[in-house]
Formats: sequence, C-alpha cells, structure tokens
Amino acid sequence: MEELWPPPSHEVADAIRSLCQRLLTETDALIASFARPSLVAQNDPALLADASLVEEDLALNRSDLVQWLTANVQQPGRRVEPYVGSRTTAYINDLVSRGIEPDFAVAWRVALGIGWRGWLEECVADCADPDLLVGVLDVTGKSLVQYALDSVAALRQAGLAAAMGNTDAEEIALIQLIAGGAPMAEDLAERRLRHRMARWHVGLVLWIDDPQQADALDVAIAAVRSAAGGRSALVARASATSRWIWLSGEAVPDLHHVEKDLVTTDEVRAAVGRPGRRLEGFRSSHQDALAAQALVIRLGSDRRFTPYADVELIDALTKDRSGARRFVINTLGPLTEADTALRQALLTYVQCGFNTTRAAANLYAHRNTVERRVSRANDLSAVKVEDNPTHVAAALLLLDLAPDIVASTPS
Repeated sequence: MEELWPPPSHEVADAIRSLCQRLLTETDALIASFARPSLVAQNDPALLADASLVEEDLALNRSDLVQWLTANVQQPGRRVEPYVGSRTTAYINDLVSRGIEPDFAVAWRVALGIGWRGWLEECVADCADPDLLVGVLDVTGKSLVQYALDSVAALRQAGLAAAMGNTDAEEIALIQLIAGGAPMAEDLAERRLRHRMARWHVGLVLWIDDPQQADALDVAIAAVRSAAGGRSALVARASATSRWIWLSGEAVPDLHHVEKDLVTTDEVRAAVGRPGRRLEGFRSSHQDALAAQALVIRLGSDRRFTPYADVELIDALTKDRSGARRFVINTLGPLTEADTALRQALLTYVQCGFNTTRAAANLYAHRNTVERRVSRANDLSAVKVEDNPTHVAAALLLLDLAPDIVASTPS
C-alpha cells in the first residue's frame, strides 16, 4: 500500500511496538469496550436480532484489532492493510443475501472514538517523555484513521462482490421480511417460498460456534428432516454458522425425536420456538427461536437444545446480567454454592408440581433420596420454595443455564 506519511523515529517505533505487544495480550478487554456500541451504531434491527451474526460481527472486530496491533509490532506507525479473510467474506455474503445493510462507516467511527480514548490512556501511562508521547500519538493517530478508511472501503468492495455473486438472495430476503414482521399476504409467501403456511409451524435455529465445523450443520439438518417423520421442512441458510428451519404440519410438530437426535451432535446447538399457526405462527415461532439462541449465547451456556418456552422467564430476567446475578444470589443465598444435585432435586420437584414421586422418577433416584435433597436445598435457600416457588424455580433454572453467573463480576 502507498505510504502517506513519513516513518517514525526509532524511539517512537520502539514505544509503539512495546505498547502493541502488550495490548495483544489484552484483546478481549479492548474488544469488550467498543464491540457492542459499534454494533448498535450499525443501526440494523435484523443484525441485532440474530445472535449468530452478532458473533460474526464480534469476530470481525477481533480480526480488525489484531491486524492493526500485529502490523504495528512488525512495522510500527505505518499504514496497515485491512484484513478481509475467508470468515469476513462469508459474513459479508450472509449480510448481502439477507438484505442486511449495516452502516460500517458509522460503526467504525464509534469504535475509533472509543479505541482512541483507550489508546491515549495507554500511551500517556507508558510514555513519560512528552516529546516521545507526541511522536507516538502523531503517527498512530494517522495510522488508525487511515486504517478505518481503508477497512470501510474494503468492506464495501466485499459487499459489492457478494451482491454480484449471490443467487439465493431473493428467497432469504423474503424470509427476512416475514420474520421481521413486514406485512405479507399468506398466499404470496406460500408461492414464493413453495411452503404451505395454513398449518402449524415450529421454528428452529441450528448453529455452530466454529465456522470450520460447517459440515456438522448439514448432518444435523438431515437428522432433523429424518426425525420430523415426513413433515414439511423449510431450511434457510441464515449465515455461515447458522441455519433456520421450520417444521410444519396439520398438527403441532412433535420434537421429541428431533431433540433426541440433535443432542447427540456435539458441534451443533439448537434453539426452538413455540408452535404457531399460519403466517403469524411461522413468524412468531422463528422469533422465539432467535430469542432462545441469543439467551444461550448471552449467558455463555453450553446447553445443546433450548426450547424458548422453557427459558422465556430467564430471557426477561437476564437482559441485564448484573441484575440476573443479584436475583440468583438474593433468591438462593447459600444454595448457589451447594452441591449441584441439591439444586437439581429442588428444581425438578417444583417442575413436577411438588410431587416427590414424579421428581424421583425424572431424576432416576429413590423417593427418600429426593426428599432429603429437597429438604436440604430448601433449608439452604434464602427464599423458601413454599413462599415463592416461581422465584426459586427461575433462579435455579438460571443457575443451571449459566453456572458461572454468581461468580461473575457485576458490570
């Protein structure tokens, strides 16, 4: 790339290299400071609603940051080539195919503002010599601004290339419109998607954490189709790491066999919406599944199969993670640190309608064992199950989904 400013002095170059080497060990904290604000600044509800795309945006932020820091270790203070790797290209292709047009320029402006403030603080703390500080800030300011301009241009170019080569854009764009709540005639949706709407639908989101395991998604989709027992299935490629599925039939689809098959695939996770009828059910079940997926990712849960009906209350409670932490601690008290078997016994007991026999059957344990565990768990709990079973069950389920939530530092 053409250099647009003179190289720094040896002293300035050494200071920049030292700073960037150290910050390469702190990338998670740096990304956490600007990733969410820059995502919101892109101003696209469809992007914000899809947890898989949000994760890809986070990966893009990470690659951008590492690219600039690494380049400044190798050639301090010089113009940095934007990084557009295969994962970035796949992400841009997914956005284009779904008609999502995030404002990358605004996102970069927000990220650059936050990042520059952090960089200033690091430089001031590290550079005692005022002349050295001025030299470092002068050259890195030029490098960062130019990197932002070059990166936005590269993303736009990748978007144009994706638009020219995309053949499935019409179908996924239509699905995106329906899922997003746009007015749509049911017969038009049926004709365009070749999928009957006047019946029951259950929406699923299947996703993987590692883009290198994309083959596992195809295996999981085949398993879903097989387990669906001949029901109609509509499958859409939502992103490089996720697929949207609708199972439809004259009766409410039974997902027992689907769940059984999916939980055996270690690489793939699934979120499931509540059943719904006709076009509105098609839409609402999908929105439920997206919300369940976002919850699992937000909490860092390792759960493989998550029906939204099971976690709707937890979703409402955990929009604010620090508030969710307080709720669990205030509700369960010492029970949060107790044996997992005690908490599981109490949760199952509540879910079984306070029926010890049913709880014992579900836990494959003796009735007397379950009674002892329930009694011990209730003694430890700050809020007693007989006083507020809803709060106790919600706190226990939340702790089951995200075991580390009580250990996390409130934000």
